[in-house]
Order: sequence, then C-alpha cells, then structure tokens
Amino acid sequence: MLMRTDPFRELDRLTHHVFGTWSKPATMPMDAYRQGDEFVVVFDLPGVSPEAIDLDVERNVLTVKAERRPVEVADGVQTQISERPHGVFSRQLFLGDTLDADGIRADYADGVLTLRVPVAARAKPRKIAVGRHDGTPRVDPGSENHRQIDA
Repeated sequence: MLMRTDPFRELDRLTHHVFGTWSKPATMPMDAYRQGDEFVVVFDLPGVSPEAIDLDVERNVLTVKAERRPVEVADGVQTQISERPHGVFSRQLFLGDTLDADGIRADYADGVLTLRVPVAARAKPRKIAVGRHDGTPRVDPGSENHRQIDA
C-alpha cells in the first residue's frame, strides 16, 4: 500500500499535540470573574484527585499544578482508545497588587477547582469627605470608611 506524505497533516497533528484541541485541551480550561469583594477562578480538572492538585503563591504569581494519572488496566486487557489527556497540567496567574494573595481559599468538588481571591482592603472603594471652605472639616457620620479633608 502506498501512502502520500502530507506535510500539512503532520504539522496539524503536531500542533494539536502541543496546543491541544477543543475536546483534548493541552492546558486546564479556566473561567475567572469578580463577585463582590473577591475574584473567583474556576478550573475544570475532571478525573484528578484532590491530592494531585498543588497550589503555590510566590511574588504574586499563583501556580496551579494538577496531575491526571492514566487508568490502571488489568493484565490481559488491551486499551482500544485513549483520548483523555493525562500527565501534569500547569497554569500560572499573575495576581495584581490589589489582590490579597494571603487570603486565597481553594475548594475542589465534582472535578472543578474553585479559587477565591479577596480584593485587598487598600483597593476597595471608599468615601472621601470634603472639608468646608471656612476651615471646618466636614465628616459624613454615615460612612464607615471616611476620611476628613481640610480645605
């Protein structure tokens, strides 16, 4: 049987192997959003045990590593198809100075890792009171986070 060599097919195969495809991602898919005074980051890690997840924070860089091990098959069993990716997956997130890296909370349930990163107190919005022109400071007693400014 003769087969033609298609360099573009080989390039496509190599690209899918390195970068992944929709059904077989090379990295762990993630969503991130802000909810009130915290950022929520959600990673899809189906088939990964909680013990195989490693979270590290160093210099405002959060590193998430997870390892999915291949399924052990019994002797005499031959694998016919193996499409689920396995190995070590890693993702780094750069946390801004406005986030509190010391307050990160992590939960893992149903193959989903959820990280909650609180917004630092210095980055939260606050009210600033404006002083009167005659030099008497005006303070808004109804505001819990207020500053007094003298004009």
